[in-house]
Amino acid sequence: MSRTVGIIPARWGSTRFPGKPLHPIAGKPLLQHVWERCRDATMLDAIIIATDNMRIAEAAFAWGAEISLTNPRHTSGTDRIAEVAAKLSGVSHIINIQGDEPLIDPKLINQLVRKMQRDPEIEMITAVHPFENAADAQSPHQVKAVLDYRKRALYFSRAAIPFLRDPTGAVSYFRHQGIYGYRRELLLRFVRWKPAPLEKAEALEQLRALENGVNIHVVVTRSGSPGVDTPDDARAIERQLLALSRRPRQAVR
Repeated sequence: MSRTVGIIPARWGSTRFPGKPLHPIAGKPLLQHVWERCRDATMLDAIIIATDNMRIAEAAFAWGAEISLTNPRHTSGTDRIAEVAAKLSGVSHIINIQGDEPLIDPKLINQLVRKMQRDPEIEMITAVHPFENAADAQSPHQVKAVLDYRKRALYFSRAAIPFLRDPTGAVSYFRHQGIYGYRRELLLRFVRWKPAPLEKAEALEQLRALENGVNIHVVVTRSGSPGVDTPDDARAIERQLLALSRRPRQAVR
């Protein structure tokens, strides 16, 4: 029987926020919040934290997580999860979950897994949501996506796409959320491909898949989960987590 595994890549080094995975937020390390949200995703058969750092590994082991130590020379989270995926047997799909999104929605993870399991033609899947504020689409730090009628990605960019030629017109801008699902075989092929020209130009790894002819299926959600890039982000999300902890807990489907 095939299984679906969620893998959370985590590294200690960060230019803007060293030690980010273990930064305390609302009484727990950031990474633990992500792991606990993933545990609520009923479609995952296992959750693995992939790291090359013993401080992260020891902390995660203490709260009960499954750990896989990886090569310290990896340059991306995708390379890190692929190393883990290559060692797994009986696994059909991999979900790559960002380790800095403590508000990741377990229902979104379930949705990605269901779609991949039901449609064998889907090799890769991700998620987007409309910008709440269209002005945010102008930021190069927010990745935008454009889709075709079948909800497949046409392109991802740091630029505001589509370009609005007529300023009086209306257009929907979609923010890309950095969660990916892969068929295991595609993931292992992906990391063997060389970085492509568009990927280098935009510094967006998912463009490597498009340039190699992969159809990326896209789930459109109402909203997304913010990431933690700075200590200020951590404080803002801490307020959200504390507010959520006061609400009645609901089942995840």
